[in-house]
Amino acid sequence: MTENQNIPQMMAEIGTRARAAAAELAYASAERKHAALIGAADAVWKTRASILEANQKDLAFGREKGLSPAMMDRLMLDEPRIRNIVDGLRAVAEQPDPVGEIIEEWDQASGIHIKKVRTPLGVIGVIYESRPNVTADAGALCLKSGNAVILRGGSEGFNSSKALHACLVEGLRSANLPEAAIQLVPTRDRAAVSEMLTMTESIDVIVPRGGKGLVGLVQREARVPVFAHLEGIVHIYIDAAADPEKALKVVLNAKTRRTGICGAAECLLVHESLVDTIGQGVVRALLDAGVEVRGDAALQSIKGVTPAHDSDWGQEFLDMIIAAKTVSNVDEAIAHIRQFGSNHTDCILTEDDATAARFFTRLDSAILMRNASTQFADGGEFGMGAEIGIATGKLHARGPVGAKQLTSFKYIVEGDGTIRG
Repeated sequence: MTENQNIPQMMAEIGTRARAAAAELAYASAERKHAALIGAADAVWKTRASILEANQKDLAFGREKGLSPAMMDRLMLDEPRIRNIVDGLRAVAEQPDPVGEIIEEWDQASGIHIKKVRTPLGVIGVIYESRPNVTADAGALCLKSGNAVILRGGSEGFNSSKALHACLVEGLRSANLPEAAIQLVPTRDRAAVSEMLTMTESIDVIVPRGGKGLVGLVQREARVPVFAHLEGIVHIYIDAAADPEKALKVVLNAKTRRTGICGAAECLLVHESLVDTIGQGVVRALLDAGVEVRGDAALQSIKGVTPAHDSDWGQEFLDMIIAAKTVSNVDEAIAHIRQFGSNHTDCILTEDDATAARFFTRLDSAILMRNASTQFADGGEFGMGAEIGIATGKLHARGPVGAKQLTSFKYIVEGDGTIRG
């Protein structure tokens, strides 16, 4: 695909093909969808050498663009990560098919019987940045839920996404499903994104997956409905009743396991009574692990902590940096999270049930955790096989969006010559 092709025409053709494929997928059997996903998984593993070769081109492109280490980590594929992609495809394949599931059913006194049945959304547009695995995850979840999908990956992961998309198409072909069920926009031209946002006749919902800039653009310009996937400004509050060993393990994992994912901790809130005890140990461990800790005045008493600035609160670093602040109680922690959080994932470390309950009831993040690493904010870890992203809005889907969350419902009403009086 050359960059100077007619983008509106190209996108209109992709949309038309997707709409036709969606109509066929809506009644495709669970067995054929399963076969397509297993075929795709086999193709990924079989062609892993060429996928890694394509990824090397993307990494070189990323280095030329000056991507941060965290962004390069998001972009990078190796054999273990390809194995994770294969495992994710197989996990989605083995899940129950959501389409046709009876959500509830009941009889009315009038004699009619009503069933609420799960049904596909139709065509989903996914716009994402540099993580190639999203190509496989999004393609798999949309297929499982009976939706056609138009994938527009970031320019950095262009070659890796093409290689993974080819495997998804091979799976569709092997199961005799329409190849247009999973389409990848074949250009780096950003005009394709703007076009997708206005394709109301072809696309039923847009899922943006990326940083604040991308999501903001989509929310401002989209005429198609959007699943809100905002940045992950993830907080961990260490309560006065926290267990020292749990706090140390959880905070370290939440910050350092992978800094470039949306579930990585970005702000540490420490009860003021713990500065010289648990707080000292946790902050010291973060510093020893190579994390830059930007703390308030109280935490600057710990050697190595640099002063925090106002701009550090509410910041998604996606790097080996964390903001840290002391609070006097759980309510002050809640107030800080309400002001600076993104309704993504927030965590409390405490052994006090009442304090945990207060944290859970007074915050409205999509995911709230207690004594567990925020790196679990992931559809795979929630048992969904994979996720298309973490939805932070309040309509339709919240938290990890798996196959079930990519469906709507319809009502099936049956009678026996029944008429309304």
